[in-house]
Amino acid sequence: MRQPSSVVFINGLIGSLDYPALHTTLAPHTVLVPALPGYGGLNSVEPDTIDIPAQISYLHGFIQELAPGEPVHLVGHSVGGVIALLYACRYPDSVASVISVEGNFSLKDAFWSSNVARMTTTEVEALMAGFRADPAGWLTRAGITPTPPHLETAAAWLNYQPASTLQAMARSVVAVTGESSYAEALHALFARTPVHLLAGEHSRDGWDVPEWALEQATSLTVMPGTGHLMMLEQPEQFALAVRQIIDGH
Repeated sequence: MRQPSSVVFINGLIGSLDYPALHTTLAPHTVLVPALPGYGGLNSVEPDTIDIPAQISYLHGFIQELAPGEPVHLVGHSVGGVIALLYACRYPDSVASVISVEGNFSLKDAFWSSNVARMTTTEVEALMAGFRADPAGWLTRAGITPTPPHLETAAAWLNYQPASTLQAMARSVVAVTGESSYAEALHALFARTPVHLLAGEHSRDGWDVPEWALEQATSLTVMPGTGHLMMLEQPEQFALAVRQIIDGH
C-alpha cells in the first residue's frame, strides 16, 4: 500500500457518503466527508447562496483546515463528481487523484437534475415529501431491495437536505455542465491529473461518459450487481472498490 493519505468524499444531489465501513475499510487512510452548504448541519444555508462554485470554495477551506498542504484524493458521486472534477481544475496542486463515481460529464447525463431544475419550489418540496413518505418506493425505483439497513440509510439520505438545496444544486449543475468551458476544463484536467471512473454494473450503460474520457481515464472500475446508488446498495463493497483504486494509484 502507498503512504496513507486523505480521501475526501463528496455527496451527490441527495444524501451523505459518510458511514462506518468507509472509515474502517480505508484505514489507515484518513476519510473526510464534509457536509457541504445546504446539507446536514449546514442545511439552513440560504438557497440563493448555494451553487457549485460556492461548494468548491467551501470544500477548499475544509480541505485546507483538515489536510493542509497535502494532495488529497477526491471521490465525487453524481453531482459530487462535477464538484470534484472542477475542484481539481481550480486547485490542481491540492489533488492527488479524482474518482468520478458516475459523475456528470455532460448536460445530457444530468437528466434528473434537469428535471428538478425545471420544477417550481412547490413541486420540488412535494417531490421530496413523497420520497420521505415512501423510502421503500424510492429504493425500489432505484433498483434496490428495501431491506431494513437500506431503508435506514435511505431515510437518512432523504432527510439530509431540504428541497431548496436540491433545487439550487440541480439548477447549478445544469448551468455548469451546459457550458462548453466545462468540457474544455475536463480535457485539460485529464491530461495532468489521474482520473478514475467508477460505475455500477446496472447503471454503467446509462452513464454518458465521452469516448475521450474513457480513453484518457487512469482506470475504469465497474461494481458488479449494483446501480447508481452503489454506496447505499453495497456500502462495504463500495468502500473496498475505492480502497483498491487509491492503493493502486
